[in-house]
Amino acid sequence: MGVFGAGNSGAAVNKFVAPVLLVAFGWTMVPKVYAAIMLGTAVLFWLFSYSEPSHLVPRHVKFSDQLKALKDPKVLKYCQYYSIVFGGYVALSLWMVQYYVGEYGLDIRVAALLAACFSLPGGVLRALGGVLSDKYGAHSMTWWVLWVSWICLFLLSYPQMDFSIVTANGPSTFHIGLNVYMFTALMAVLGVAFAFGKASVFKYISDDYSHNIGTISGIVGLAGGMGGFMMPIMFGALMDLTGIRSSAFMLMYGVVWVSLIWMYWTEVRRTEVMGSNAAGARV
Repeated sequence: MGVFGAGNSGAAVNKFVAPVLLVAFGWTMVPKVYAAIMLGTAVLFWLFSYSEPSHLVPRHVKFSDQLKALKDPKVLKYCQYYSIVFGGYVALSLWMVQYYVGEYGLDIRVAALLAACFSLPGGVLRALGGVLSDKYGAHSMTWWVLWVSWICLFLLSYPQMDFSIVTANGPSTFHIGLNVYMFTALMAVLGVAFAFGKASVFKYISDDYSHNIGTISGIVGLAGGMGGFMMPIMFGALMDLTGIRSSAFMLMYGVVWVSLIWMYWTEVRRTEVMGSNAAGARV
């Protein structure tokens, strides 16, 4: 599943292809080229794939029965995790080019190249995240992923600011803010963390729902997709409300906080109180 998930690297390829098409032929050419690629993919899928009968859901299982999984607290928790590690990845992949242009005044082609420093590792390294999750477990990987993300987003949240201190020699003005190099480095680290997190969340699913992985992964994947859809809208709303571009990272910082608190109370604390055997009883 990590190899499958590495297809997210297409978000990075988009950073190279779309700006070139945009500059060379205008924005109307972008959806035309992408539509042709999707049509070619559909043809290849039709010709070279097949159905595995043993993977089909029995006829007596209704769609409403499958949706009962939404009542499972663990499923909701994994949806929360995935809404940030995948949803945040998708949202930032869409948002970063214009962020670079607006915040640092870069040319769109340079901005796209730097944005790929986040989206490329965030896709390609998902397979490695799967290997590490198999080796160290979903809980350990996700716990560290969330903490690394929390630190990166905390630093990324600070807006560019100037402040003055009155000294004995008169006022002194200082500037605090990330330059483009530090910002890109933090985004690269965040991209790696999200890549590992996308894999570790699905490791949870394979561990806890191996008998029903299709439905559960579909629900969790939906939560990630909804996060990727809603966050850019919220980024824009916050930008309009505050005028601060880094408010996007403030929002994601809060989402990571919720995930960390939820994980602590349902997994970390339970393990500490009940012993290592409690890991399999997490809710």
